[in-house]
Amino acid sequence: MALISLSLLAVGSASAAATEEAVADEAAADVAAMKQTSQPPAGFVDRPIVALDWTLAETLTGIGVRAMGVGQVATYASWVAQPALPQGTRDLGLRTQPNLEQLAALAPADILISPMLSSLAPRLSAIAPVTSIAIYTPDADTWQTLVKATRQLGKLTQREPQAEQLIRLSTARLAGYNAALRQQAARKGQSPLPLLMVQFMDDRHVRIFGDNSLFQAVIERMGIDNAWQGDTNAWGFATVSLEKLVTLKGRMVVVEPLPPGGHQALAHNGLWQAMPGVRENSQASAPLFLPPVWSFGALPSANRFAALLASHLIDDEAALEGETTDGNH
Repeated sequence: MALISLSLLAVGSASAAATEEAVADEAAADVAAMKQTSQPPAGFVDRPIVALDWTLAETLTGIGVRAMGVGQVATYASWVAQPALPQGTRDLGLRTQPNLEQLAALAPADILISPMLSSLAPRLSAIAPVTSIAIYTPDADTWQTLVKATRQLGKLTQREPQAEQLIRLSTARLAGYNAALRQQAARKGQSPLPLLMVQFMDDRHVRIFGDNSLFQAVIERMGIDNAWQGDTNAWGFATVSLEKLVTLKGRMVVVEPLPPGGHQALAHNGLWQAMPGVRENSQASAPLFLPPVWSFGALPSANRFAALLASHLIDDEAALEGETTDGNH
């Protein structure tokens, strides 16, 4: 029995060693592949940093920086969509559980995180300096924190002119939409309806966005009211049931992605059929379904959300000429 136990221990040790060696080989292969990556796409520069947080990653993209890696690259494409990460950006694994072997092999000069990922800082700091950049904080002006974070990233990556350009273009774009909506309201004698901005969690519950949210910061600058005046958390949303929204007056704005089978489920959902705009069956108040926008994003996502809204709410196509929807550099 002693011999059997020793044999099992030996097998276990050999198996663990083989696993560790396989992990190390995989990390080394990833690094080798990255080193062979082509030059950054036109308009971008490479910087020896990684960004686990999507909000920071989209801002880097917006000022023309290709980071060495970003957390959950494929999922970013589903939830953030635009601006698309530059070709060649490495996937570092889960944002909350990044591949530490790959990170160590990349040897970045800086690792960018948000305060939400602060629990990772002790382990990450053993690899490289960690910079935490906060955007969504209680009792702060969300737009100003977006501007501040953009400037901070511009300075960190030696892209300060590009950061200032993104700030100027974002501010001017929203001011332009505001002016176009006011002119349209004067012509029609009717202002846009207040908005109920939601993302579905399941067929009966939504995140509804209000004070301190990216979406609120955008519509404020476009001169549009928010129909939700209830409490929100530090991220600017509250999780509520559809029943709570039935009596509110406003136009529903649904930001995708929806849960699997979402559109079909809504067609048979009695609560949804009682929602503002759905029950009236009016084109002027019908719910708007927007493609994915990162609801916890920065200026690039603010630009995308504003442009998508404007495409539905502003009739004059001339007012939208030259506008893009990704807020990219």
